[in-house]
Amino acid sequence: MHAACLLVFLVGVSWKAVAVCAALYWLRIFAITAGLHRLLAHASFKTSRWFQFALAWCATMSVQKAPLWWASIHRHHHANSDDPADAHSPVQDGFWHSHIGWVLCHKWDHTLWKLIPDLAKFPELRWLNRYYLVPGFAMGAACYAMGGWQVFVWGFFVSTVLVYHSTFMINSLAHVLGSRRYETKDDSRNNLPMAIFTMGEGWHNNHHFAPASSRLGFYWWEIDLAYYVLRALGALGVVWDLKQPPRRAFERRDEAEAA
Repeated sequence: MHAACLLVFLVGVSWKAVAVCAALYWLRIFAITAGLHRLLAHASFKTSRWFQFALAWCATMSVQKAPLWWASIHRHHHANSDDPADAHSPVQDGFWHSHIGWVLCHKWDHTLWKLIPDLAKFPELRWLNRYYLVPGFAMGAACYAMGGWQVFVWGFFVSTVLVYHSTFMINSLAHVLGSRRYETKDDSRNNLPMAIFTMGEGWHNNHHFAPASSRLGFYWWEIDLAYYVLRALGALGVVWDLKQPPRRAFERRDEAEAA
């Protein structure tokens, strides 16, 4: 995938190709954070089965393996964050393993079904988990149909690699760079630039403090683009019951202001 990005020197560039690249980047980043992460892994809001499947399909277009595999590995991560059993801890295994090495390691090839009994009941998600390459191939075909090889290279290869590293840096850099508001058992950190590129995932210390919250940016200045979209979808009735940070998440700030 990375080497294929060099094909941009053969196919050239156009505004259309860059627009498709950017659109598919933001669509899939949203589907990953809202669909795989906040919905499937943490059940931080509710939605219909059709929209749940739509989010899972769009996220799986990112070619980051299967959606139920993704959710199960993430639940395992929270149970073992920065411990020796963690699949992708920079504290335990260094930057490169936590960033991308673990994805290539056969040890983590399989879906951890025992961790996702609530998701295993959906046959459409099980189908998508089995045929997880289908959405990516379909997206690639759509890119080619929209603009031939140029749009295919930019929309499929370049955009996908950008999605890879934006997603993976939360596993690696978000446990190394940034600030810590809460004393969690891991080394998770908050980082504004990461939050921008991942539509809110950069508020990682917030998330590890309150994983069930659909809102990762706890304060108004903590930009959480995915949450803003979820609020808009909530107003339309597409999603509902968005869980909020617990009161204890704000107690430290309240105490400081009172002092």
